[in-house]
Amino acid sequence: MKKLSKNIKTAVVFALLSTVFFSCKKSFLEVTPKGKLIAQTTSDYNLLLNNVDLVNIISANAQITLGDEMVAIEPYYSGMDLRTQRLFRWDDVIYQPTEDAGELSAPLKNIYTYNKIITELPNATDGTEQQKSSIKAEAMAGRAWTYFLLINYFGKPYNTSTSAIDPGFPIVTAADVTQTRFTRATVKEVYDFIISDLVNAIPNLPQKVSSRIRMSKPAAEAILGKVYTFMGRYNDALPHLNASIQGLATSSIPVGLYDYNQTFAPGGQFTPIDDFGVPYPLLDGNQENVYGKQFYNDAPFGNALVLDKKTIDLYQSSDLRLNFYSSNAVFGPDYPQGFLRRTSPGTIQFGVIVPDLYLLRAECKVRTNDLSGAKTDLESLRINRLPSDSYEVPASVAGQQLTLLNFTLNERIREFAATGYRWFDMRRLSVDPLFSSNSYTHTLYSSSGAITNSFNLKPNRFTLRLPQKVINENPGMENNP
Repeated sequence: MKKLSKNIKTAVVFALLSTVFFSCKKSFLEVTPKGKLIAQTTSDYNLLLNNVDLVNIISANAQITLGDEMVAIEPYYSGMDLRTQRLFRWDDVIYQPTEDAGELSAPLKNIYTYNKIITELPNATDGTEQQKSSIKAEAMAGRAWTYFLLINYFGKPYNTSTSAIDPGFPIVTAADVTQTRFTRATVKEVYDFIISDLVNAIPNLPQKVSSRIRMSKPAAEAILGKVYTFMGRYNDALPHLNASIQGLATSSIPVGLYDYNQTFAPGGQFTPIDDFGVPYPLLDGNQENVYGKQFYNDAPFGNALVLDKKTIDLYQSSDLRLNFYSSNAVFGPDYPQGFLRRTSPGTIQFGVIVPDLYLLRAECKVRTNDLSGAKTDLESLRINRLPSDSYEVPASVAGQQLTLLNFTLNERIREFAATGYRWFDMRRLSVDPLFSSNSYTHTLYSSSGAITNSFNLKPNRFTLRLPQKVINENPGMENNP
């Protein structure tokens, strides 16, 4: 597949020169042959994992617009780029025929880098076998996370009865830029590949979280737990989510939940400053980050995408998470009907974060009928998000499995609204018998609050189509319907 090859061809050529969060070895760069960058030593391959491109999945942000918690407001919507308008309408075609997809290009380049480390590191000229095993394990787990992202863009939601025939995504394991023929694996094959990478990586990963941009055992356990959750294998997910949360206690850097009662207190770290919202910590300074991956959030500054009324009504008035929203456009008037615009953060963390861990484990517990355990996990999060007199899960909710499950899923909306997490939940719930009958609508409003149009999500559009540019350059490549 020429397009896949073209997207990854320069990944490593620039990887070692890319800006990194930590200092590069100047001596390594100085001895590089002109026009080439060749990793040779174990430390060279280790340095590749500090590449900022592995962290910044900047343009892969379609999920924000796709979530059903969003509505759009004129006149701002008409001024948005065509891609965003198409995503909001859940159109079949998102990208122009000659246009690349951010959801595809950045992850593919990263897969190339991971493959380079995995396949070449055993031949490195120095380093112990333990060092090599640890670095290779980081690359394998990073590749697994990246494939999990890709299959949730371009493959159907995991369905046990159809996953073995549903088209997934090409599985690429060679760091070979000359490779031009690729075949889409099935959804099941991709998930099996992801699980295999994680299971094989976990024993060799660092036991402690010591860097937010590097993989650790708690991070990989979290990813595996999330993968099983998205497969509906809740009993399988729980041990890994437990291991991840338990492993955070030994972190050598601060890892845990922010207490919004403190950070939003007068003079606190998150005190809102203006229309641009909360001074939220960046990736490496964010203590809720276990394994950092981020994308750029341009939605707040476009003014068009705001929370709908049903989502706003999920919050208690005392919920401190409402501090992340504004009732008016940037330097503009108030929105009609009390709609709210998310003001921050400017980059969304979507690798492994602590709030997601607690909410995933709470969901798995309630689905396996551990209602008291689910209540404990929910309140472990909520006590950091609401005042002490309003964080508890109501007794009328806590004792009923389906009611508590719905409360847990709504808590995910309250925690992650307008950050893209909802879209991935919508996908997996679409094949859950408890929720498969749900319908989803996007509504477009005039500046006065009148409905001007509405768009219904078709089942096929739980999956993004591959860009036409990929299909044109790869005759025979099957696209999604």
